[in-house]
Amino acid sequence: MKKLVFYLMMGAMLSFLSGCELNDDQYVNNDAWVGYGLVQKDAAAGLSQIVMDDNEILFPVGNDYWWQQVKNNDRVLVNFTITGNKANENHDEFYYVRINSLRKILYKGILDITPAIEDSIGNDPIHVKDKWIKNNLLNFELRYLGGSKIHFINLVKQPGAITTEPVILELRHNDNDDPDNIPMSAVVTFDLNSLKIQGKTSTQFKVIAKDFDGKDFEYTGEYKY
Repeated sequence: MKKLVFYLMMGAMLSFLSGCELNDDQYVNNDAWVGYGLVQKDAAAGLSQIVMDDNEILFPVGNDYWWQQVKNNDRVLVNFTITGNKANENHDEFYYVRINSLRKILYKGILDITPAIEDSIGNDPIHVKDKWIKNNLLNFELRYLGGSKIHFINLVKQPGAITTEPVILELRHNDNDDPDNIPMSAVVTFDLNSLKIQGKTSTQFKVIAKDFDGKDFEYTGEYKY
């Protein structure tokens, strides 16, 4: 994680940091770090942690407001302060943390596009500012225009088993007829597990999207599993 000597101001939308490794051994009470992770909550198993993209495990201390806003398997952007190390036999990076702020990230799988959902998926323009893969997670930082309505973002492919590579994926945007009044931004994460091919260890894929001003976005990547 990147060390921050100030707290991020989240505002109405998101701040976007892809995260990197912790680099300090000593923790100051007012220092903060920011990164993406997946929530793991299971009351029956006594599980309460956030698995970060770079494999650190965070254990929130206290039953605070932020932690009550999320559920198991939520994707989050978390701003936290480390209060101490959690001992473990493998000496992994386990930390007790105080959550300063926490933002849910849109997190979904890949859809098979069919005539029945074609209209609802939409094909309105969207700008991809950044993209990155962490494990099975494909992340996009997006820019678009809107106003007051909810927009819908999906990653879709043709139905059926994967027989050729690269697998063509379409990043689709439905602006819900929202007026183009305000520049807006968002981060969305897609689970790539459905792209696994039996007997292989990776899958090549290509993402295409309709950008503004008649431009097209293309990104070729590899999902290693």
